[in-house]
Amino acid sequence: MIQAIDLTKRYEDGLLALDHLNINILPGQIYCLLGANGAGKTTTINLFFNFIEPTSGTALLNGKDCTKEPLLAKQFAAYVSENVMLYGNFTARQNLDFFTKLSGRKNLGKEEYYMVMRQVGLPERAFEQRVKTFSKGMRQKLGIAIAILKQSPALLLDEPTSGLDPKAGAEFVELLLRLRGEGKAILMSTHDVFRAKEIADVIGIMKEGVLIMEKTKEDLKYEDLEKLYLKYMEVS
Repeated sequence: MIQAIDLTKRYEDGLLALDHLNINILPGQIYCLLGANGAGKTTTINLFFNFIEPTSGTALLNGKDCTKEPLLAKQFAAYVSENVMLYGNFTARQNLDFFTKLSGRKNLGKEEYYMVMRQVGLPERAFEQRVKTFSKGMRQKLGIAIAILKQSPALLLDEPTSGLDPKAGAEFVELLLRLRGEGKAILMSTHDVFRAKEIADVIGIMKEGVLIMEKTKEDLKYEDLEKLYLKYMEVS
């Protein structure tokens, strides 16, 4: 569903941001990409959405080439960034209505928007509240609601739990697990080693654009992921 084949990005200044990345994320699977700032995590997600073009290699969403058929490929994926961009003077429902219609779904009513906001854990009082008053956790939940309404089989998340308080972070994780149970393929970049071990089916560690480790949840069952991560991050 989400696949990178020898995906490589070298910027004009010569920086090799991503070096022959190969990953394959199946429906009903969460893949967590760990790494420091500049490791290539955000570059990877940007390539899948054709925000930038690869130097070589291929990014595929549901088998569609993200560079050759970007509009078609994007139909199969939804994106949630670290800072979800919403219209502050719109209410939560108005934001849902705007972005859902933008994705091509134009026949939804108020109750359907309310239902998905309940699903992601937004309090009822927030449904008709202006988004500029929302906490970061509430904005992230609304971002996920937008992604759900797009009905895409794949979800790509760039540092979605950064800055969330423990309660909001736990609720966000619970929501991702529920989406996995519905068969979504989920790629999440994160710095959070503990949360990655909690939810990921597969964990990859990136360093300087290279995927230097990839292990399944079963592989890591008896490993201390934090120590493993720090070992890989050591400067050679």
